Amino acid sequence: MTQLTPEIFLFLKELKENNHRDWMDEHRKRYKANEKLLKQFYAEVMSRLNETDVIAKTKVFRINRDIRFSNNKTPYNSHRSVRFIRSGEERRGSYYLRIEPGNSGIAGGFFQPEPADLLRIRKEFEADDAPIRNILSEPSFSKTFGNFVERDPVKIAPKGFKKDDPNIDLIRHRSFFVAHSYTDDEVLSPHFQDMVVAHYKLLRPFFDYMSEVLTTNLNGESLLN
Repeated sequence: MTQLTPEIFLFLKELKENNHRDWMDEHRKRYKANEKLLKQFYAEVMSRLNETDVIAKTKVFRINRDIRFSNNKTPYNSHRSVRFIRSGEERRGSYYLRIEPGNSGIAGGFFQPEPADLLRIRKEFEADDAPIRNILSEPSFSKTFGNFVERDPVKIAPKGFKKDDPNIDLIRHRSFFVAHSYTDDEVLSPHFQDMVVAHYKLLRPFFDYMSEVLTTNLNGESLLN
């Protein structure tokens, strides 16, 4: 089982302090060595996830930043991140991992879903909040992830929903994902991969429920061909 090394954090810290192409060119061998280790770690996580789920692919985010429309013109991300994307229309959601000094963690769920999916989720919560609240309040899930991450929720109520709806706390969200942070010591622990996989497994009831919602209409009829 691959263990991540302090060199990964050291490189990212130095990159953050020297975020320009000349520095990267001088340290590209370090970057490539770290990427090789990280990709080996990702591959092992994907293999272990496939024991209980079906993962189509991993998407490793590029270290180069898209600076075309950003005021921040530094060319590189000072973190490394990856998504493990579930396979098939019937499996919605993806697992996310971020490695960054002082800011590592995992997340999973539905970030800024397209309008049709967003409306479908909100309508389901309006009609019946019990399933999602049971998932969010399950002791192991709640201890690890807590509630949905707050990301720019609607201030009062989305159009077409009542502000006094008993489930407005759920309906107001624009995204539906949860997250868990890790300390640097945890990331460098020989047990880090075990932690990540165990925490990802806690997401399955959430993913399975949301997949059912997003592949059916409000009458429970399948939308898949």
